[in-house]
Amino acid sequence: MYKISPKQQKIIEIFLIKGKMQSSQVHSALKDSLDNFSLVTVKRALSELVEQGFLEVAGSGRSTGYELSIYGRIFADINAKEYMEIEPDKRYGLSQYNFNVLLDFPINVFTQEEIEKLEDATRKYRKRTTGASDIIQKKELERLVIELSWKSSKIEGNTYTLLDTEKLILENKEAPGHSKDETQMILNHKDAFDYIRSHVLQFKTITKKNLEELHSVIVKDLDVNFGFRSKAVGITGSIYRPLDNVYQITEAVEELSKAVLRSKTSYAKALLALLGISYIQPFEDGNKRTARLMTNALLISHSLAPLSYRSVDEEEYRAAVLAFYELNTIVPMKKIFIEQYEFATENYAV
Repeated sequence: MYKISPKQQKIIEIFLIKGKMQSSQVHSALKDSLDNFSLVTVKRALSELVEQGFLEVAGSGRSTGYELSIYGRIFADINAKEYMEIEPDKRYGLSQYNFNVLLDFPINVFTQEEIEKLEDATRKYRKRTTGASDIIQKKELERLVIELSWKSSKIEGNTYTLLDTEKLILENKEAPGHSKDETQMILNHKDAFDYIRSHVLQFKTITKKNLEELHSVIVKDLDVNFGFRSKAVGITGSIYRPLDNVYQITEAVEELSKAVLRSKTSYAKALLALLGISYIQPFEDGNKRTARLMTNALLISHSLAPLSYRSVDEEEYRAAVLAFYELNTIVPMKKIFIEQYEFATENYAV
């Protein structure tokens, strides 16, 4: 993938806000933002962005305009927290499912520098974990499962503390003052991780079958229907409305599966699962939890380190998901993914 300059990123952001524009309109918008670019410079930048695939040409002659391609949306470097702070009805994002995102999703979403960073972390992880005793591996696995179950649940609003989670998983002691659903949510994470480790070969990619089976474990005894939903769901605090019928949802999952298969690296497969399942929202509840566990399933099946998300900021995570929902940019979540992967390779020996 091409490395985008700050000037190009600024132009991409303008297109996110304003949609289709002519070069003169882009020039005016840049002047309004106090960026002193000449019209010639702007036209050259637009041509470069078209050549690199970030923009598409619409029209011809005097009516020639430009608009963002899927590639341009996916790599838009947006401050997700600032975007999330805008009132939902005043946001400039998309309110409907974008059918072209998964269809045209790039096979390579990491720069060479990012790949080298991830590969270096993996090499250190494998060197550190090779030859670890059974006792150490058992303790490390317990710690990972506890911290994953705690943080993934916390992202969804669960109020169990890390210590409460540890007691629940290791001693089967429920924390007082918590609902049965909160307790069950924690336990389901443990069961889902165990399920993944017992069925590693089934998770080389995403299928309707393994997605539904993993979801059924993550929402067990939580009064959530199994299988793809047949009704609409809304997302609190977002203008985005996911697909609302089971036929389109099934087709979207098929496109996600194809996109994962096309992805150039196992890291890209895992990142796409994290975002794609959350975006499609195939189930009536438990979608983001299923996405996080499917991400780990893909990582483990390709002999990579699973994520606990322990050090992630919950608001930053939610903002990154929202940015993909409404703007289709992967950049905020990609940053979190790389950080969490490095954290996992340095802190666990599973």
